[in-house]
Amino acid sequence: MTTPLRLGIAGLGTVGIGVVKIIRQKATFLAERAGRPVVITAVSARSKGKDRGVPLSDYAWEDDPVALAQRDDVDVFIEVMGGHDGPAKDATEAAIAAGKDVVTANKALLAHHGHALALSAEAAGRVIRFEAAVAGGIPVIKALTEGLAGNEITRVMGVMNGTCNYILTRMQSSGLPYADVFAEAEGLGFLEADPNLDVGGIDAGHKLSLLAAIAFGTQVDFDAVELEGIQNITIEDIQRAADMGYRIKLLGVCQMTGRGLEQRMSPCLVPDNSPLGQLEGGTNMCVLEGDQVEQVVMRGPGAGMGPTASAVMGDVMDIARGIRIPVFGKPAHILTKAKPARAVTPAPYYLRLALEDKPGALAKVATVLGEAGISIDRMRQYDHKEETAPVLIVTHKTTRAALDTALEVMPGLGVVAGTPVALRIERV
Repeated sequence: MTTPLRLGIAGLGTVGIGVVKIIRQKATFLAERAGRPVVITAVSARSKGKDRGVPLSDYAWEDDPVALAQRDDVDVFIEVMGGHDGPAKDATEAAIAAGKDVVTANKALLAHHGHALALSAEAAGRVIRFEAAVAGGIPVIKALTEGLAGNEITRVMGVMNGTCNYILTRMQSSGLPYADVFAEAEGLGFLEADPNLDVGGIDAGHKLSLLAAIAFGTQVDFDAVELEGIQNITIEDIQRAADMGYRIKLLGVCQMTGRGLEQRMSPCLVPDNSPLGQLEGGTNMCVLEGDQVEQVVMRGPGAGMGPTASAVMGDVMDIARGIRIPVFGKPAHILTKAKPARAVTPAPYYLRLALEDKPGALAKVATVLGEAGISIDRMRQYDHKEETAPVLIVTHKTTRAALDTALEVMPGLGVVAGTPVALRIERV
């Protein structure tokens, strides 16, 4: 086939310009690999006059991304604007209605509207590809939909937000508190305009919901993801977890249990000598477990111009080659909504308490844990100069529900100061 594949790019920020650069610099290389030329015919962004560092005069300009999506000279609509509603959603829907294939990096759009968009696209004989929406340059979507298609996936987990991983590893290496490292990350431009999307776990939760849908053949259900951010992690937590052989990560985990689909994005402890424990800086890691391959670990850059544009181009090249698969690996019309299960899988927990310096304080806490059916594996009390003593407890396997039952009782004991911190210790 020699007919060019014609692209329309909506959004000329970091990712969009990265795609433009690849196509301008590697035209012959891409054509040889795809078996046909890959060209840009039109673009759209908020400001036409902005200097973006690459020539754009060769391409038609549309102020409105919907108009771009409807152009007759566009075969594939590339949406890299962001946002789960508004122009991104309107333009994507318009592209599908106009018979275009779609490539997007927009995890929020798909987390909130993925099933409806997949139904529309597949009914129209179109595809939506979204490798760039999860874990930057790591081809985890392709691994689940294609490379591991012969496996029943048992668990997916990973570090999927580079900003959070940067903050946590920087706290550990520098000994600086959370507030200082947060300000540093903000100064470096690592945080979203709304920082809570990063540190609150929302961005990573969007990604996890997409992986869960593919891995377990269900409808995307972001509302069922249990979310907990890293805002309450202290430098003391990081240092004391290290004392016990662990690192703290914002970890996404999804698995199908007898009670339903478990999806959680929360700070967890992992062994410091594990692949996840060794992950530094803004790097991402996805761990896929299947009944035939056991465990596959994928590590790579989770954001940035090159890695994310690379993922976009991987999808473009598949479309150019004629590779067409359902949006979430199975036809959208047969996907069912999974029953949500909230942290039902037992695990050991790390528990940090500040106990008042009173006789029998520790015994009271141990009694409450025992009454909730929780046994203690390890316990450590640190020297203190104030009226409260920091105490760390590592439990044997228990459920979060049992732990919450114990935590609800503790304020009434008269010996626990402040709010206890409880973090799951994940098996990796």
